[in-house]
Amino acid sequence: MAAVFLTLVVLLHLFSGTVTASDPCATSSPAADGSTTLTLLHINSKCSPFAFTADPSASLLDSVLQMASNDAFRFAAIAGGRRSIPVASGLHVTNSGNYVVRVKVGTPGQLMFMVLDTSNDATWVPNTGCSGCPTIASSFFFPNHSTTFSPLGCRAPECSRLRTSYCAGRGACFFNQTYGGNSNFSAALYKDTLRLALDVIPGFAFGGVLSAVGSGLPPQGLLGLGRGPLSLLSQTWPLYHGTFSYCLPSFRSYNFSGSLLLGPVGQPALMRTTPLLTNPHRPSLYYVNLTGVSVGRKLVASAPLLPVFDPNTGAGTVVDSGTVITRFVEPVYTAIKNEFRRRMRGPVTSLGAFDTCFTSPGVAPTVTLHFQGLDLTLAADNVMIHSSSEPLACLAMAAAPDNVNSVVNVIANLQQQNHRVVIDLANSRVGFSRELCS
Repeated sequence: MAAVFLTLVVLLHLFSGTVTASDPCATSSPAADGSTTLTLLHINSKCSPFAFTADPSASLLDSVLQMASNDAFRFAAIAGGRRSIPVASGLHVTNSGNYVVRVKVGTPGQLMFMVLDTSNDATWVPNTGCSGCPTIASSFFFPNHSTTFSPLGCRAPECSRLRTSYCAGRGACFFNQTYGGNSNFSAALYKDTLRLALDVIPGFAFGGVLSAVGSGLPPQGLLGLGRGPLSLLSQTWPLYHGTFSYCLPSFRSYNFSGSLLLGPVGQPALMRTTPLLTNPHRPSLYYVNLTGVSVGRKLVASAPLLPVFDPNTGAGTVVDSGTVITRFVEPVYTAIKNEFRRRMRGPVTSLGAFDTCFTSPGVAPTVTLHFQGLDLTLAADNVMIHSSSEPLACLAMAAAPDNVNSVVNVIANLQQQNHRVVIDLANSRVGFSRELCS
């Protein structure tokens, strides 16, 4: 069976050119309030430059299964090993490229479609002449073509913020990084101008990948939206004040419909929030306090089933943009699926990562995630994924892989679709609200 390359894509279009209102692929206009709002869509959209890579014969459920097949590797990076306490910066927490951001690097700007990752810090792009970098749908960064480019040496403060930095040659700063479970790369640390929509960010530090081993690297690099010292948020604090939000369109969306909003201006004023927790051993991750899960009106999971936040073990609940389907620790997921099956009735089957599927699905019960300070009730499209080729629907959640540390829940992007998710580092909070963006 041919592999299906279908990934939910976030295309962040630069505001340029003249477009008509009827153009479904039109870029957005600057907001009246001065906020930085960026349009979103997934890779299978007719507006996407990567749409040709999707398998047109694959059903929606098959496509989601293909994307979710990489979740186990990403979850393992988030959760840490079974026999060791996870101690990492978050630079290694990534696997599949679920979102892509359209930016320009250098002067004049070189267009790059980077993976957007809320659990990763360092930004990096494939450098021209890179050995082993992907070439499909890829472009490379050409340092010599930029008038504002400069390499960073080992004495630069940015170099000391890299956990794996080392010096070579004339004192240039280099670093190694593992990506997912089957690839790694070496990069030089650079500084150049980064352009996001109308915003110009001079002197942005990022890596230029020189060599790579393995498969699965994002073809045009990665933009880190984690919490670490070299992340986009940390480097642009005076501009965005550590705040951003996104509304992800569903897998069925074909036009620009979602949005990524950078900075506090224009964020929802009445959104309910939950405290953002900080783990010094995993500083890039967005931990929140999940206090319970309900199916319908029945509370099926609460303490002591739910892992309590513990920075020493890495236990707790993480909000992540790159994982496809939400994963719960095994006792919590078992309680959810058992009540879900009881309410759905009828014969149960399985398909790939989904073990609670129905050939004659009825009306699905709601699933509510109870966080400290707010309840997030998921709509039907966030709870079940339907096949587009046969009468089959599956509960779009799963248990944590049994070969990793089973102390972490991950709230994933399928459950976040058509919600506004706000990350506010300045006030240490995360917000959720229902918003149709597809």
